[in-house]
Amino acid sequence: MKSQTKKKVLSSLLWKMLERNGTQGIQLLVQIVLARILLPEVFGTLAVLTVFISFARVFVEYGFNTALIQKKNADDLDFSSVFYLNGFIVILLYSLIYIFAPWISEFFKNESLVWPLRGLALILPFGAINAIQNVYVARNMMFKNLFFSSLGAIIISGTVGIVSAYFGAGVWALVAQQLVNQISISLILWFTVKWRPKLIFSWERVKGLFSYGWKLLVSQLLNILYMDIRTLIIGKRYDSSTLGYYNKGEQFPKVIVTSLDGSIQAVMLPALSAHQDNRKKVKDMVRRAIMTSSFLIFPMMIGLAVVAEPLVRVVLTEKWMKSVPFLQMFCIAHALRPIHTANLQAINAVGRSDIFLKLEVIKKIIGLTIVLISIPFGVYALAFGMVISGLISSFVNAYPNKKLLNYSYKEQWGDIMPSLLISLLMGGIVYCFNFLKIDDLILLPLQIITGVIIYFSSAKLFKLECFNYLLETMKELISGKIKK
Repeated sequence: MKSQTKKKVLSSLLWKMLERNGTQGIQLLVQIVLARILLPEVFGTLAVLTVFISFARVFVEYGFNTALIQKKNADDLDFSSVFYLNGFIVILLYSLIYIFAPWISEFFKNESLVWPLRGLALILPFGAINAIQNVYVARNMMFKNLFFSSLGAIIISGTVGIVSAYFGAGVWALVAQQLVNQISISLILWFTVKWRPKLIFSWERVKGLFSYGWKLLVSQLLNILYMDIRTLIIGKRYDSSTLGYYNKGEQFPKVIVTSLDGSIQAVMLPALSAHQDNRKKVKDMVRRAIMTSSFLIFPMMIGLAVVAEPLVRVVLTEKWMKSVPFLQMFCIAHALRPIHTANLQAINAVGRSDIFLKLEVIKKIIGLTIVLISIPFGVYALAFGMVISGLISSFVNAYPNKKLLNYSYKEQWGDIMPSLLISLLMGGIVYCFNFLKIDDLILLPLQIITGVIIYFSSAKLFKLECFNYLLETMKELISGKIKK
């Protein structure tokens, strides 16, 4: 893989952030409209379906694909071999889901799950195609193509979902929206990305990629099972409405964090992999990623938590107010994601997927223990367990990089602490506005504007290094004078 210049990395990051933020922003608007039309139990039903689809997607969208990005000299034989192998896996997975759908429906005592699950599973073949296309895009830093495909797909699928919901399609509106989205992305990328599978296949190449990728595959399976086990427990022990509140409470913070931090990390993996033999360079890039992500994510998560009540009333309506405590807890849980992802990307980039797998096993043992302890105390305890797990996992993920990159957990917290402190200051001031007896339509904009002013003024006043770096980088991007 060719050396990534600063200009290329930042340009790719810009397009990736446009793709993430643009599509996630529109997706969030679509979900808000759908939430105003549909009842909470409909979203609870979709949450159960998504667990099984997410688990199946891991087999075709992780492991081999990350191995393709990490491999220095991946060629058409590698790409085509993985493409055809994924096709076989998809056929097997869809068959299993189709057969076991009635049993799944019976387990959750919800007969309406059978056909929506079978319908949603049609995402799998298109997801497999998208996975290879995304690898090609990532390796070649072609995030501009991904931006246009994702933007077009979300507009088309969002329209389909909203119209379907308006005419009473219920859960099928949400199924149709997700399915149309995957189909649209596949078709648009097919015409905008030059890569095509060739009639070639090599078990040797597959084995070579599998030797690296299987650990990531198992890690992701563990992660999906761990992240979704709460959904399964709530879906089994409580009604669909409760699961809908839980799911919607996680959606806002998750979308924001995925948009910002996910954009940085998607570009960082190929960039870090290009410098995997220069550990000092990798450390500098990881440190920059953690500081930048934290500077952007901390104020958003803390700000979202303190304005949760007026936000939900204005945006989602009164019927969703039970989702507020979940939203606030998930804001705290997702705030530390920059530490998680940057450290894990660095471990992957230097080729230590064995360490990655060990970390996942350790974190899941800890997390499942917390889940088991939380179950008797109710649904809110399950959500709060995510906060505790997140704090512990931030230490676990950072620990190996003390040796690999000479970047300790203490040093990492030293890098993010300035952003955290001024975010807490901003959050405390903005929260006091909740005691004012004014209309939510006035209160919410007032809180947001005040929060933005306080945060950036504080960053400038205390001369935060990451704030100055972002300003300089933006000036360079605008002027086109970024140096290699």
